[in-house]
Amino acid sequence: MAGLLLWNVTGTQAQQTGTAAKSDYYVAAYIWPSCHDDPLAHAKLWSEGIGEWEVIKKGNPRFAGHYQPRQPLWGYELDNDPRVAEKWIEAATSHGVNVFVYDWYWYEEGPYLESALNDGFLKARNNNKMQFYVMWANHDVKHNYWNYHRYGNDESILWNAKVDWKNYRIIVERLISQYFKRPNYFKIDGCPVFSIFSIGKLLESFGGSVAETRKALDYFRDEVKKAGFPGLHIQWNQGGGSVMSEEAAKKFREDVDVMGFNSVAMYNMGGMSQDYIVYGTNSVKIREQMDAILDVPVFPCVSIGWDDTPRFPAKGMDDVVHYHNTPTAFAALLTKAKEYADRHPEQPKLITINAWNEWVEGSYLLPDMLNGFGYLDAVKSVIIEK
Repeated sequence: MAGLLLWNVTGTQAQQTGTAAKSDYYVAAYIWPSCHDDPLAHAKLWSEGIGEWEVIKKGNPRFAGHYQPRQPLWGYELDNDPRVAEKWIEAATSHGVNVFVYDWYWYEEGPYLESALNDGFLKARNNNKMQFYVMWANHDVKHNYWNYHRYGNDESILWNAKVDWKNYRIIVERLISQYFKRPNYFKIDGCPVFSIFSIGKLLESFGGSVAETRKALDYFRDEVKKAGFPGLHIQWNQGGGSVMSEEAAKKFREDVDVMGFNSVAMYNMGGMSQDYIVYGTNSVKIREQMDAILDVPVFPCVSIGWDDTPRFPAKGMDDVVHYHNTPTAFAALLTKAKEYADRHPEQPKLITINAWNEWVEGSYLLPDMLNGFGYLDAVKSVIIEK
């Protein structure tokens, strides 16, 4: 649990105008920026020019009542179109979602899928209504993970996310100059928030040494201070997971402390089950354990569901969250996350949601042909109207 330090969250929430709903909570939805024609993705993954929509549209039912392919209410829009981002921002802010967390990648010594943020969100005329921050999704990618239609059973590595010091320095400079200096970049105590998805891959990049990785993170902090900020808020993104053994929990605590992470968040809430209610119950236990063993803030995460069958031909009912997977059940779990935030007044009331647009994983707030605006309305009912 966090100490008694009171946190000050800065950004542009006070500047929000128009239809934006005001609240004391920072509801941050993850964005998977795959649905546009990225040059590297076009060459290696999705050649039709519509990004991962190419795979999403090929989703097929694996059992009775299985909702595939997913049907976006607004159609197959490209996420790097500023007009699309403007519509997203209006829908989000009017329903209580006021932060976007963009997945950000660095493969083959360059950025990947960056256009959704650079050309979509940052060129949207209304982006001053909303804050954003970046999660470095530094994980390896197998050839057939993002398009088995193209690569079949080829599970060899397409992209290795390990970086050297040369690339790391470029990444640090790029993040500071392109994003941290933006007035609506999400900050805590004036410090830009930067989330890291794979701590294992981060360690591998610096020789597997916790001490050397700490040096790399301290270099990042120093560069951020040189840019005029009081510091950098580095967030460990746990990804998901389960309740840890006593030994694993001790190691987790030590790594967070030694590397100097400022908070812990999750990309998926962890504890997946076919039954959403069981899934949610498991996730609360995972969060409670992390809160008990850590001295830095743990920010609650609520997932909407899980169904990544469009990516994997062998998956079926056992791999899909399909019982009680409704906006009503999601609202109940979001209420639990809100109550957790209220019990921790010493930390920002930040709640993450998986996700804004994870169509290929069956976890999204955006309206579809099954639930309409049901999930966005659920956020509004919990965060704004109660």
